Amino acid sequence: MKKIITSITIIALSFIGFSQENKQVEKSVIQEYTPSKLLNKGQWDLKWFNNLYTQTESTFTNGKEARQTFFTSTIDVFTGLSKNSKFNVGLLLEFRSNVVNDRQALDVFLFDGERESARSGFTSFAPAVKFNPIKGVSNFTIQTALHIPLVDNETEDGVFLDQKGFIFQNRFFYDYTFSSGDWQLFTELNTEYNFGKKEDSFANNSLSLTPGIFISYFPNSKFTILGLVQHSQRIDTGNDFEQDFTAIGGGAKYQITKKLNIETLYTNFVRGNNTGLGHTFNFGLRALF
Repeated sequence: MKKIITSITIIALSFIGFSQENKQVEKSVIQEYTPSKLLNKGQWDLKWFNNLYTQTESTFTNGKEARQTFFTSTIDVFTGLSKNSKFNVGLLLEFRSNVVNDRQALDVFLFDGERESARSGFTSFAPAVKFNPIKGVSNFTIQTALHIPLVDNETEDGVFLDQKGFIFQNRFFYDYTFSSGDWQLFTELNTEYNFGKKEDSFANNSLSLTPGIFISYFPNSKFTILGLVQHSQRIDTGNDFEQDFTAIGGGAKYQITKKLNIETLYTNFVRGNNTGLGHTFNFGLRALF
């Protein structure tokens, strides 16, 4: 009898230990489904991200300027098509609301279209694909999209809304999780070729390269805090306009449920040429099912 009890105890303890081990390696969506991760066949990923950029300084003048605020809201929808999680397709939608002439930053949410100070509307959409180009390196992916403009005029009554031009975009994603599981490194290189009639947009016939580094710390599987550094360089390929800026910032993500997470982010434009020197405040929701 003692041998039987001892055997049962050992088996029970082994099962408990095995269960705890499985529980420890189980990852949340914010840990596992970085932008580098592709979806399985039939999975859906919906992301609503909002960016509010406001400035009272720029490299064009010295000192304070009349406030300008630009709000961008995007909806990204992706789904998996292949059984081996190698290919996803999606659609990107973009809405903008901008106010100038020293209006308050939160006036972008009035959508009043006041003459010479405000404009808003849907500005572009983009069919997109996402794929894994290197077999055996599942945490390296490329997202390719063609942004199609919906604006008639880039600027009306002195108010800029969005670029009037096509954008061929490629984003290269890579992430690395350290052995402890508490730290994660994420890198991105965003390339955008802007094309269209030169007179339609300041950005047409230019190439933008934007590398970024993000480092995340996970106190637990449902919560992470992160820091970032990004640089953007617009190269003149025929439009007589070059631009660059560097931004630093930080934020946090929280896993509300198994399917829904929330994120906030702040960035500060610390330097640049032919650009504004403002701040961004960001808020997003993501559902994966």
